[in-house]
This record gives sequence, C-alpha cells and structure tokens, in this order.
Amino acid sequence: MARWKPNGRERLVVAALDLFAEQGFDNTTVAQIAERAGLTRSTFFRHFGDKREVLSAGQEALSRLLVEGIDSAPADATPLTAIAAGLDTASGAMTEFNRELGPRLHKAIEANDELRTRDAMKSIGLATTMAQALRRRGVAETTAQVAAELGVLAFRTGFTRWSTPSVDTAPGKLITYTREAFAELRAATAELR
Repeated sequence: MARWKPNGRERLVVAALDLFAEQGFDNTTVAQIAERAGLTRSTFFRHFGDKREVLSAGQEALSRLLVEGIDSAPADATPLTAIAAGLDTASGAMTEFNRELGPRLHKAIEANDELRTRDAMKSIGLATTMAQALRRRGVAETTAQVAAELGVLAFRTGFTRWSTPSVDTAPGKLITYTREAFAELRAATAELR
C-alpha cells in the first residue's frame, strides 16, 4: 500500500507549473498534473476547479494579508505608510516554497497569452483590494488607487528580485526586497513633479 505524502496542494502547484513550462499550458491536462504530483484527478479537483486556478493559488491569502497589514496601520498613517504595512505583513508570510515557485510561475505565464492576461487580472484584483482597504480608512478614491497600484508594483518587483537573486547574493527575506522596491517607487514618484 502506498504511503500518504503530505502537501498535496503544493505538489499539484509545482507539478502544474513544471508541466506548463515544459509542454505549454494548453497541452497540459489535469490528469498529467495529478500524475506528476503522485495524486489522483479527484484529489486535484478537491483543491482546484480547473488547471487555470492553479495559477491563482494563494491569491486570496495574499489579498487577505495585504488588507490585514493595511488595517493594522495606525489610524493617522498616511496612505503610503498603510500600504507599506500591508506589504510587510504579506511579505513576512512568504516562505521558501513561495520563493522557489517564482521562476516556475514566471516561465509558465510568459509562455501563454491567456496566462499573461490572468496574471494582469490578478494584479488588478490586488490593487482593487488594497484600494478598498484604504478607502475604508477614509482615503480619497484617486489617492487610494494610486497608492494601491504602487503597492502592487512594489510587491511584484520585490518578489521578482527575491525569487531570482543574483549568483553572488543569498535571497534573504522577501520583506527586505519589497521595502527596497517600495522606497525606490516612492523616490521615483517624487521625481515626476
């Protein structure tokens, strides 16, 4: 009798991303993903509605963490300070598993137009969620949207740098990368005047 292996959801995500990169999203089936992960199709469908959902695994958790951080910022925090708190909360929750998925995810997304579109929609969703959290704090619509967009860009930039570090540097913690990216973006907006 086969021994049960833990982390079925994570194994499915890794298997799917590897297969998407190897043979393309359209040519990959749920059965292939399940087989590569050492699981059954029914186990796949307990975790995901279809193979597209694999790419948004963790999206809800990321949105929740960003909002928790924004909500935990002091009442008198500026919109950008609140966004920074959201970035810190979300970045602090990322693990080595998340870092290792970065290059796989990027490779799979870049190989398929539909996946690039879905990835862009994920960014829009994160920005919308953060902007809503800021508006609940009394921040004006336009200001909330601009701050949220900067937050998404900082997270994506920081995550990319973290998940693809240079050969001569250790990856460190994601929070360091998102803070650095956010500081760069804040400085860049000051130069727009």
